[in-house]
Amino acid sequence: MQKKELNDEENIIDIIEHLRPFLIADGGDIEFVKYEDNIVYIKMSGACVNCHMLDLTLKEGIESAIKSEVPNVKEVININ
Repeated sequence: MQKKELNDEENIIDIIEHLRPFLIADGGDIEFVKYEDNIVYIKMSGACVNCHMLDLTLKEGIESAIKSEVPNVKEVININ
C-alpha cells in the first residue's frame, strides 16, 4: 500500500503534534492556528507563555523542525 502524500499544512500539523508531548512535559502546549502565505501561525500556552526560553524554543526548535520537513515555510509566528 502506498502512503498518502500530505500537503504542507497537513505536514505542519503532523510535526506540531509530534512536538506537543515535549512541551506538555514541561507544562506548556502548542496549537496550530493557520498556515497562510508560507507562514505558520501557532499559539503557545501554559508554561510556554512566560518562559524565558520561548524565543529559542520557537526559532531553534519548532521553526527549525517545520522548515526541515516543509521547505516552503518562511517563518513560524507565535500569536497571543
